[in-house]
Amino acid sequence: MTFTGFPVAALDFYDDLEMDNTKSFWAAHKETYDAAVKTPMTALVSALEEEFGPAKIFRPYRDVRFAKDKTPYKTHQGAYVAIAPATGWYVQVSAPGVRVGAGFYDADSTRLAAFRDGVADDRTGPELEKILKKLTRAGWEVGGETLKTSPRGYDAEHPRIELLRHKSLTVGRDYGFEPVIHTPELLDKVRKDWRAARPFVDWVAARLS
Repeated sequence: MTFTGFPVAALDFYDDLEMDNTKSFWAAHKETYDAAVKTPMTALVSALEEEFGPAKIFRPYRDVRFAKDKTPYKTHQGAYVAIAPATGWYVQVSAPGVRVGAGFYDADSTRLAAFRDGVADDRTGPELEKILKKLTRAGWEVGGETLKTSPRGYDAEHPRIELLRHKSLTVGRDYGFEPVIHTPELLDKVRKDWRAARPFVDWVAARLS
């Protein structure tokens, strides 16, 4: 299976799904999802597997058991390579185009404490700052869930208090509608991005493993 890019039909599919998120729409367009979304995503992550590891391609169905929003389908297709619990690389396609990311999206209290210890440590904390500064200069955006106040046990005047407030920490960048997303060259873009994010992923994984 060779990756040739995400066709325009993939973006159109999600654009239409946002307008008509119903089982009847899905049933009528399941072949489009399979051909334009699932097949190229599978080819993309398969081509990256030797270097980064096997990916999980997320199910298209939403878990609506406890959600107020009962629409049955996700309006994006994501794939994720894990190297530690809830930590690794990410890529998705949706109506707004293609996005890549990396980092950790969840941590229990023990692993979150280990992350914060690493941030607070004057040996390892500045290393993370340096990694993130390099990524932001290259066009990445830093994200993740944060506390509004300082975490318990840390001084509000700590030099890395903004990082210490994070309950999750990610970096991401968008390719949007750029023509490259419809071509085989997107594979090289994603590979280059994931390589650039490896120091960040490795730093986090060393604390959260």
